Amino acid sequence: MSVTPDDLCPLPRLLDRWASERPHGIAYGFTDFTDDTQGSNTALTWAETARRVDLLAARVAAATAPGDRVAVLAPQGLEYVVAVLAVLRTEAIAVPLFAPGLPGHGDRLAATVRDCAPAAVLTTADAEPSVRAFLDPPSDGTDGAPVGTSVHTVIAVDAQLPETPADGPSVPRPPGVTRSPGDPAYLQYTSGSTGSPSGVVITHGALTANVRQLWAAAVGPEDRTVTTVGWLPLFHDMGLVLTVAVPLLTGSRAEFMDPAAFVMNPARWLRLLSRHTDVYSAAPDFAYEHCLRRVRERARQGLDLSGVRALLNGAEPIRPQTLERFARAFGPHGLDPNAMTPAYGLAEATVYVSMDAADRAPALRTVDRAALASGIAIERPGGGEHTSTLVSCGRPVGQEVAVVDPERATRLSEGTVGEIWVRGPNVATEYWGSPAHGAERFGARLDGGLGWLRTGDLGVLLGGEIHVTGRLKDLIIADGRNHYPQDLEATAADAHPAVRRGRVAAFAVSGTHGEQAVVVAETDDALPAAEHGEVSRAVRRSVSAEHALGLHDVVLVGRGGVRRTSSGKLARSACREAYLADRASGSAPGGGAPREGAGAGPGAAATTRP
Repeated sequence: MSVTPDDLCPLPRLLDRWASERPHGIAYGFTDFTDDTQGSNTALTWAETARRVDLLAARVAAATAPGDRVAVLAPQGLEYVVAVLAVLRTEAIAVPLFAPGLPGHGDRLAATVRDCAPAAVLTTADAEPSVRAFLDPPSDGTDGAPVGTSVHTVIAVDAQLPETPADGPSVPRPPGVTRSPGDPAYLQYTSGSTGSPSGVVITHGALTANVRQLWAAAVGPEDRTVTTVGWLPLFHDMGLVLTVAVPLLTGSRAEFMDPAAFVMNPARWLRLLSRHTDVYSAAPDFAYEHCLRRVRERARQGLDLSGVRALLNGAEPIRPQTLERFARAFGPHGLDPNAMTPAYGLAEATVYVSMDAADRAPALRTVDRAALASGIAIERPGGGEHTSTLVSCGRPVGQEVAVVDPERATRLSEGTVGEIWVRGPNVATEYWGSPAHGAERFGARLDGGLGWLRTGDLGVLLGGEIHVTGRLKDLIIADGRNHYPQDLEATAADAHPAVRRGRVAAFAVSGTHGEQAVVVAETDDALPAAEHGEVSRAVRRSVSAEHALGLHDVVLVGRGGVRRTSSGKLARSACREAYLADRASGSAPGGGAPREGAGAGPGAAATTRP
């Protein structure tokens, strides 16, 4: 897939085209479940979107200077889409964030706002009081430290919008506002699953390149229109690209909802998928498990998933059992097994790196677990004990991927595990305000060529396809052997029915004789205290039998005790930090659940809300 200058043309320029060619076509639709359990839908046509974006862009441009950051602190909705697109139409830099009040993420939001130092903030009229209080809390410090010293403008996106016909005259933008591919478009703050959030600088060219790559891999010809359906937060890289950016490429339609509405009732997502044809969507692995647990047979009645072309599964370890069980559960409701599409990506590559082919069921490879731990993937097609199943994330489109020895910076042969490196027009080149960190991640050299991104992810190429095996920093080295935390987590989840699937974290702590493994697992709050010992012993036995590993500690916590990021991904580093803090203070594990072993668990402030 060769790249020309036109291929990197900033996407917001296409808004004028669709407003002219398809003024009455639906661009963005939002289903709100706040006051109506069945959901109330509002939508913007392309003409309405262009007009609102231009009105807001004029206000933003008047309040900012080129290069200023403009943070979006708004709830999920059409106003969020308008806010992001409006900033992209100016010479400012968008910073997609979330409104204050997301449980468990106030400190992260404050640190992020301080880091990007926005000159202006976009929000909604309803959220404006809480945003102003967040930016400038009481001087006595009772509600946190002030974070808004650089903010001189707060704009409510939905305040005093003029009522004009959808096909009315366009609003002129400030003169001279033209963006080039190399100009920063927005800062994508990482989810914080492996440490403090960092702002990846995404240029207009990188965004356009990645949307084209994603479209080519998932859909095909650019003269085709589809519907994207989602619930992922719009401040999350995949939520932003899938819902806001992808429709701009071909004038397609996006339908979306709030993450909390999905968590409360995942059937809502499936019903939204059922309402459209030629549908594409994406979610982390836990979301598919959530549907399997919460969407009972009665709620499945009436679903028609025959129009779903691809359900991308990425952003966290993909479990083969999830793919198989979801396809089996919803096959009777029209879901094509080939629609299940494992994918791999990261914010530093805008989002998309690779995905499995859309014309086949997910490709799974069974390998020897001990050999994999030593860095070699040896296939054992017959399966059996002490094996692991790897999920293919396919081949990249429009970018290069290599598996590399991270110490020697040399390319590894097929079948050998190493760090995944990526290079392409979609790859960022820096973190906001952190040139040293950026040089380390984005400036790697391989085979004499510069510009390679060190992802920090471990993987192996088999048949030319990418198979992600874990995170370099998450690897547990105990008893002289490597252990992938997701393997330990899967074993622990299957050890006893009381352990909540997808709600287990495994990590390493320092011990007298090196690293030792700890497992923190959620159980239902109703689990009798008398059964905690039985569950803990079952987890220890299973891990010992499957991995020849003795666990240092097994911590059982109630619902919400295993920490996740704001986008729903498992936050192992946060779980480890909370575990160590609780052990140092001698406090009880989070959720008040007893535990077995020497340590303590994550604090009660943890949350599972995306």
